[in-house]
Amino acid sequence: MAKKKSGKNNPPVSTQQYLDIAEIKDGTIVMKDGTIRAVFLASSINFALKSEDEQNSVISSYVRFLNNLSFTLQIVIQSRELNIDNYLAYLQTKEKEQINRLLKLQTAEYIDYIKELTSLGQIMNKRFYVVVPYDPLTDKHKSFFDSLKEAFRPASAIVLKDKTFKRYQKSLDLRLESVANGLTSLGVSVERLNTQQLIELFYSTYNPETAKNQKLVDIKKLRVDL
Repeated sequence: MAKKKSGKNNPPVSTQQYLDIAEIKDGTIVMKDGTIRAVFLASSINFALKSEDEQNSVISSYVRFLNNLSFTLQIVIQSRELNIDNYLAYLQTKEKEQINRLLKLQTAEYIDYIKELTSLGQIMNKRFYVVVPYDPLTDKHKSFFDSLKEAFRPASAIVLKDKTFKRYQKSLDLRLESVANGLTSLGVSVERLNTQQLIELFYSTYNPETAKNQKLVDIKKLRVDL
């Protein structure tokens, strides 16, 4: 019987092929379906500490904010275990540098207290993100056929055409302004993530363990040799 030839090893497939993201530039996420996204990092409010009147005011403002939206958005809450290793290393350095004996002792006791506190349970860090999308199919200023024609273009064509991207981005900016004003009225401060912050967000989301020990290089320092 003839032996079957062993097949060649398939080349490794990039994780990016399984993501819906085509490109990230100018603080904007370009999806493979031709739509774009921007992300706000939002602060939290101490709702439980407010009086009943203040709570009712916040709820009413939030309802008005949602009712005034003419598009969908996504609110994402990301919980991560708080890594305090750098903070402990900083305290230990200060302990060694401390000349005053009493302060040196107090610093050492504080370090022990922090270690004991974290050993009792995981301390979680929560971050709140607001994802604002723009889809040309939902743009009421365009005719249905124009929007449909743009939606069925290949994703690569949308990525490469800077004029199309800028036109989409202007419409997205109007939505971002509306969302920012609405959230500010609730007492929530927002900050739009730039390109570097977006890349780091997805990097830490898809590689939580690696991100703890291996930080990303600033994209401004990257150099591509042609």
